[in-house]
Amino acid sequence: MITIDGSLGEGGGQILRTAVGLSLVTGQPFRMEKIRAERSRPGLLRQHLTAVEAAAQIGNAQVEGAVLGSPSITFKPGKVIAGNYRFAIGTAGSTTLVLQTILPALLLASSPSTIVLEGGTHNPHAPPFDFLQKVFFPLINRMGPQVVATLECAGFYPAGGGKWSVTIEPAQKLGKLELIDRGEIVRRSARGIVSNISKQIARRELSVVAEKLGWAADCLHIEEVRSPGPGNILMLELESSGLTEIFTGFGERGVSSEHIAERVVNKVRDYLASGVPVGEYLADQLLLPMAMAGSGCFKTARLSRHSTTNIGVIQQFLAVQIDCHPKDQNCMLTVRSAEI
Repeated sequence: MITIDGSLGEGGGQILRTAVGLSLVTGQPFRMEKIRAERSRPGLLRQHLTAVEAAAQIGNAQVEGAVLGSPSITFKPGKVIAGNYRFAIGTAGSTTLVLQTILPALLLASSPSTIVLEGGTHNPHAPPFDFLQKVFFPLINRMGPQVVATLECAGFYPAGGGKWSVTIEPAQKLGKLELIDRGEIVRRSARGIVSNISKQIARRELSVVAEKLGWAADCLHIEEVRSPGPGNILMLELESSGLTEIFTGFGERGVSSEHIAERVVNKVRDYLASGVPVGEYLADQLLLPMAMAGSGCFKTARLSRHSTTNIGVIQQFLAVQIDCHPKDQNCMLTVRSAEI
């Protein structure tokens, strides 16, 4: 049985999600201790518990320690069963992170699946629904599976109440993905999204985008969405010939719309200046499917501590070598099989 110290490296919930996901894929049981030990609220929160419970359900797993606040769990996977499932967090916890946990196994399952998720869809510390739909899933689809997501209702923090579904047509194996050249930017889009608050907030955010980035009026869009609670998110989308990237900023109580927008603008400026195709957050998302494929590469500006921690967990389950080599002041990450 694999033993994992959940406090190492970045020390967050990603360690647990990666371990659970790869346990389902490989059939290897594990025990994790010190889960989120350095966080202000250590142990399993509701979204982590939902992710573990979802994985246990689709993977017929035996689990010990799956209770709120638990600092450790033992996870023994069984056979993964594809099909129709519904998972509700019951809070504004991130549904996208729950899906992230069970998706790897369902990408290689014996038949298609449809998953309905309820809870938070647009959370500050997780990939928003739009990132998965427009950035991550299209790249997964290049690797063989076909994943399609549909948003029914947005769920912002702290009200939650969002709902979306995803259909997964699996593949027998994942193909190699290479993202070396970004190519020309062919489309720019800025969306100021609001729910149950004034559209003036989105207008102020978009005015900063127009001023700081020089984007034309036809690139700027205000969207009102249906959601149980108030919410605001600014999304700047860059579509190139190689892929799409999205950069986000979430409205915060006591923080001006202009300041929120300037944060996102700076992220876009850094990305454009780097010349790389893969941004920091996408790099982290791509590590696991590339490792499952046993090969692949991408160019990124840098690896976050989140990513380096994730690499350590991945290599406890899969016989792969993951290296990041300096290239033109950026990083070329390569994945290859470590089996002899």
